[in-house]
Amino acid sequence: MDQPTGAYYAAIENKASPAAPKLGLPLHISPSESPPAACKRPICRVCDPLSHALATVKSRRQAACIMFSQQAALPRPTWSPSAPSLLSRTDRLRYRVQRRGLALAMGTFMLVRHRTLLPKTRPSQLEVEVLRQSFEKLLARDMANVEDGHYPRELLFSMPLRRYLRALPQAFGDQPRMIRRAQENRYCDLPAEAQPERYPAYYRRNFHWQSDGWLSTDSARIYDVSVEFLFAGAADVMRRMALPPLFHHLRNRRHADTGAPGAGQAPPVPRVLDIACGTGRFLDMARRAFPGATYTGIDLSPYYVEYARQALAETSSGADDTALLCGNAESLPFADAHFDAVSSLFLFHELPKDVRRRVVREAFRTLRPGGRLVICDAAQQGDIADAQFFFDVFMSLYHEPYFKSYLRDDLGDLLRECGFIVDSEETFYLAKVVSARRRARRRARRPQ
Repeated sequence: MDQPTGAYYAAIENKASPAAPKLGLPLHISPSESPPAACKRPICRVCDPLSHALATVKSRRQAACIMFSQQAALPRPTWSPSAPSLLSRTDRLRYRVQRRGLALAMGTFMLVRHRTLLPKTRPSQLEVEVLRQSFEKLLARDMANVEDGHYPRELLFSMPLRRYLRALPQAFGDQPRMIRRAQENRYCDLPAEAQPERYPAYYRRNFHWQSDGWLSTDSARIYDVSVEFLFAGAADVMRRMALPPLFHHLRNRRHADTGAPGAGQAPPVPRVLDIACGTGRFLDMARRAFPGATYTGIDLSPYYVEYARQALAETSSGADDTALLCGNAESLPFADAHFDAVSSLFLFHELPKDVRRRVVREAFRTLRPGGRLVICDAAQQGDIADAQFFFDVFMSLYHEPYFKSYLRDDLGDLLRECGFIVDSEETFYLAKVVSARRRARRRARRPQ
């Protein structure tokens, strides 16, 4: 297997700040660390607050418990694309109740917050209906993806509620500080001990008016739950929309390697890079959906990388297939053509126009010929009819200095400009997924 360049292991450690946490990068999670034992208790209000609404009869609750514990005990396959699985009526009901309940609770909170800050700004009935319909289509696609075998059923119910509940008091406590920061326009209110001068100028900001920007453990701890509130509980669902194109590519790559000359040997293990991995939410989903690949996550914040290491170690999906490191996506510390697939989620709307292009060119360089790039980010101008109100509110309430230019910088055109062949562009709720590939090398013709 190709090895990364020396910078993969050395570059960041040489630049490490004495004030930054000792991260031991790259952060390989030891395979000897055993995952927590599967919960074998009856379904309870702590493990799943919504299950009681669905299991009113004792026998149904016990049957569901047996089914869930049996699934948790199944061994993790070495490589197996998710098998198509028809969802039961109970699964569908439980999923819709859970998602609509989260949307109601989180959406109501955000509505009150927005009306407090922008009392004269209200969406039209048409705009609200368009958003509601796109939300329902997103839920339907999520369930259809499971039934089509793109990812396992367990991902539908994989939101780490306990972790989010632990972070909620801190997230709510940060709200007054965020509002004061926005009113005073203090968008560079960053902790001095994190040495923000070491980072690019565009990065040294309080995105979303969040305390510490991306430069503290506290910021990483409340990020996921804050984003779920922003999208009314649909953030993870939108992330999962990037899994199907990744699934198709890895499956096709597997079949091609198996049928290639010299196929008597075991095919190489696919390598996947997640750029701006943040807290590791998408990495965790991808590892559960495609357990036979090896994964690398890279992020510019050492605090988010450390949090991702801890979060991935807590999951029951194992962690020996994942390496995490701190680095700049404008200059990736990897050899040319090192990865089979590259993903990036919700990064590009927070980059200046020129930086977007540098990141895409780096992704192109590190992909092998025929490799796949999948980007999931905010929807852009023209992607959603009658949604301009929500874009305007987002730019007014949250510090997103590059969002306006992002709306006009079509991702498909950007990828074509940097040499990619764009295969698909789809919009899901408030997100857009673009799938593109690097052109494969032409095979030499055999002499007649």
